[in-house]
Amino acid sequence: MSDMIEVLIDSIRVHLMAPQRVVVLKQTNTERYLTIWVGPYEAEAITVALQEVEMSRPLTHDLIKNIFTSFNARVMKVEIVNVQDNIFYGNIVVEVDGVEINIDSRPSDAIAIAVRTHVPILVHPDVMEAAGQLPDQDIPETATPAKKTPPAPLTDEGNDRLSIFKDFIDKLDIDKPDDDKPESPSP
Repeated sequence: MSDMIEVLIDSIRVHLMAPQRVVVLKQTNTERYLTIWVGPYEAEAITVALQEVEMSRPLTHDLIKNIFTSFNARVMKVEIVNVQDNIFYGNIVVEVDGVEINIDSRPSDAIAIAVRTHVPILVHPDVMEAAGQLPDQDIPETATPAKKTPPAPLTDEGNDRLSIFKDFIDKLDIDKPDDDKPESPSP
């Protein structure tokens, strides 16, 4: 499909409140992003390949790549072809003996294969339209800046805690030159 949108892996991020990770894909010719939730193992598999870390034994996605190679199958590209109820659907496109084969895949697995085989990652335009995001798209252009309000007054306890800094600053003698120090020679 020639109208597919090429993306690159922008980053892999950790959700601080859950064991989930997010793969952030960036459209190659614009500032539009697609975020896909993935599990921690899939995120690690992608990260290991991106960083070109050599493992002593093949990981699952390395094994899959080796199987493709053993059967003279060449990975051509991976695709994210659909999104339904916030679930993304992937596809690995492989060529074997001149025949193109589409293999159903989770996007995270397809991306892990793409990184290992150095093939393009493509997104169907309908998926990008439905789930793609532009930076600051949630901020309306007509939004008025937030009004600055004075800070709340400190409590007595807060004042007591900050008084140590006031005492320290009051003891500093920053207006007077240090007469005890020898002047440094001029060049």
